[in-house]
Amino acid sequence: MKLNRDVHYPTHLHQDQWEKLKQFTDARIALGRAGCSIPTQALLEFQLSHAQAQDAVYQSLDTTYLSEQLQNNSLQSIHVSSNAQNKEIYLKRPDLGRQLCERSKQQLMAQFKDAQPYDVCIVVGDGLSARAIEANAVPFILSLNKYIQQQDWRLAPIILATGSRVALGDDVAQIFKASMLVMLIGERPGLSSPDSMGIYYTWHAHTGCLDSQRNCISNVRPAGLSIPVATQRLMNLMKESKRLGLSGVDLKDEHQVPEVQTMSPTRLLF
Repeated sequence: MKLNRDVHYPTHLHQDQWEKLKQFTDARIALGRAGCSIPTQALLEFQLSHAQAQDAVYQSLDTTYLSEQLQNNSLQSIHVSSNAQNKEIYLKRPDLGRQLCERSKQQLMAQFKDAQPYDVCIVVGDGLSARAIEANAVPFILSLNKYIQQQDWRLAPIILATGSRVALGDDVAQIFKASMLVMLIGERPGLSSPDSMGIYYTWHAHTGCLDSQRNCISNVRPAGLSIPVATQRLMNLMKESKRLGLSGVDLKDEHQVPEVQTMSPTRLLF
């Protein structure tokens, strides 16, 4: 019988020549290698990130915590639900997450049928990452509310929506007769961003709005787009939207953010 010689792989870690680029990105680059595989540390970090992304999707939104935080800052909130009554249905039936359940719809209509129209309606939805909402929504709302008060706009009670997709906010805005809808929602978690919140803005939102009627600001989180910058970008869109009477693909974000301009010059990677 012919025997093949064993192959002995080196045990020391080979550093990747692009190692220095890792300081500029969370992307998994320049991992190096140990023998014919990636290093154990890199593998464990990947598995941890994958688990965090899964947990973000299946985590339930703590509406009690959010409501208390808002109440401590003199902001009223109301909890509503979509027609997706649990996470399994929510993931399999996106259409149900776009609709207010009948109980919530009747509750809002009864409570606000005689209310005067609002200027701004903020809906906070769990989406695909309740973790992102619990970490970012309240600080963002407090930051945005300062600008809303400066504009003397009338803010509706904050809506906390579970089982929510983006379009659910349209039903709420229509009931409130709100000119401007701000939808905060947990974005689909990546392997380095389980806490990313998205902002969707719509002028005169109503049931059946097209996605082309919305403006989106994405990746709001400590390691992504900061809350002060996101707030300024949104306020610019809202003021321009009110002036022009439109939103979505017809409304461009041309605002120059002072915080970005005053930062140190851009460092090129290559």
